[in-house]
Amino acid sequence: MSIVVRDVREHELDSILALNNAAGPAILPLDAARLRWFFDTAEYFRVAVRDDTLSGFLVGFGSDSGHDSSNFRWFQERHGRFFYIDRIVVASRRRGGGLGRAFYADVQSYAELRYPQLACEVFIEHDSDPARVFHGSFGFHEVGQHVMPGRDGDPSGIRASMLIKELCSYAWVREHYGERLPDVPWLTQPRPPVAAPHRATGT
Repeated sequence: MSIVVRDVREHELDSILALNNAAGPAILPLDAARLRWFFDTAEYFRVAVRDDTLSGFLVGFGSDSGHDSSNFRWFQERHGRFFYIDRIVVASRRRGGGLGRAFYADVQSYAELRYPQLACEVFIEHDSDPARVFHGSFGFHEVGQHVMPGRDGDPSGIRASMLIKELCSYAWVREHYGERLPDVPWLTQPRPPVAAPHRATGT
């Protein structure tokens, strides 16, 4: 069956929370409030559906966002304009089936029209060789390492490999269109900000 990548819907947040927290040590856990903040503020928050089942998600933020992740701030302090992949999660039963590649193709097609670089990190300690090979095959390269802070400023012990990919299409798009991209149906648009408060969602 084909893979459909589309914007998240509010009623899917419970399933996304469960999917995130079942992903293992390579993905930071979430609570309902944090996931709600992602839903309300993320520039890019899309899910993959395969065989009518929600099978993964990806969340991303532009460099001018108010994201408070220490990894995001690390990039912000060292790089100019970039698009940051906060997390990608694929259900364990779907891994190896092309969902990760579908997500990265989709997020790159969004980011390269608006940002010169794509940024993300891979945790080094948690059997990260497959993830690092995966990112390398997409053209990412390491630009440094960062130890994430724990509570009360103590190091968490989680060391991340900080990765950047140059988006070669950005310069051409910027030169020809500036900030005004053409209005065409196939062009993925930024998610509109959620204007009104919603009920609490999650488990």
